[in-house]
Amino acid sequence: MYDIIGDVHGHADQLIALLKKLGYEKKSGAWRHSERQLISVGDLIDRGPLQRETVDTLRAMVDAGSAQVIMGNHELNAVAWTLPDGQGDYLRKHSAGNLKHHREFLLQAKPESDWYNSTLAWFRQLPLYLDLPECRVVHACWHEPAKQVVDDHTCAANKLRDEAAWYAAHDREHQLHSAIETLCKGLEVALPDGLHFHDKAGVKRTAMRTRWWQAHSTNYRDLALGVEPLHSLPDRDIPDTVMPGYAADKPVFFGHYWMRGTPHVLTPQVACLDWSVTQPNGRLVAYRYDGEQQLRNDKFIWVMT
Repeated sequence: MYDIIGDVHGHADQLIALLKKLGYEKKSGAWRHSERQLISVGDLIDRGPLQRETVDTLRAMVDAGSAQVIMGNHELNAVAWTLPDGQGDYLRKHSAGNLKHHREFLLQAKPESDWYNSTLAWFRQLPLYLDLPECRVVHACWHEPAKQVVDDHTCAANKLRDEAAWYAAHDREHQLHSAIETLCKGLEVALPDGLHFHDKAGVKRTAMRTRWWQAHSTNYRDLALGVEPLHSLPDRDIPDTVMPGYAADKPVFFGHYWMRGTPHVLTPQVACLDWSVTQPNGRLVAYRYDGEQQLRNDKFIWVMT
């Protein structure tokens, strides 16, 4: 059925090694499997040493019908980097901080090249999620209220409909902005009572990223992702209206979160496939999905960095 893979971030060598391990063979210019289709959760670019090769490999598979690729936040940001904001900058600001994250892709892609223009046009056509009969795939968070907003601005293939939708997606006053931020970057919850913390880069944060898939607790400390120390957060529950939860009517797969250690399911119907390929001893991970409604740890396959 499907082999669903996590964030590649330009690590084409690991991608090829994983395809071989999964039994794909290169035929007529694309990697193919006689019985299965690959699905990528996005974030093909930024950070890694072989970003063009990563894009070319997966794009050829999409063209051949042997893969599907959805949009990650790095593809979203790459497109926004090229769209003028009408005020002398771009939708993705060309700040020093943003350039730091995107510089390696620009160096490898060469923005004056035909390859760059073609690739950015392809990124614009990527779907924001897949809702398949057997399972769902999204980059960071399956969130029904956000999905309903996104659906008003996408075509039947879950792709942003037009230029106006791209601009609305980056307008902080537009509801589409927060909806796409949730699907592609995760569900954030504002901290109460003026509380804040500083992230690893030293940036002051007044909202925290959540373990949106977790059902056994709604406590701020239990649901926080990337907050240290946890005692900086209130020891009480997040309001019910903020955390809608996942319906768990079928499995959902996503990436984005830089998990560490041995890949495992987060709940019987929730699996993250980003296991930090960019880090030493990280993994590029696939889940070999065959339609099961209860996910299993033994269905993860990976290669090490």
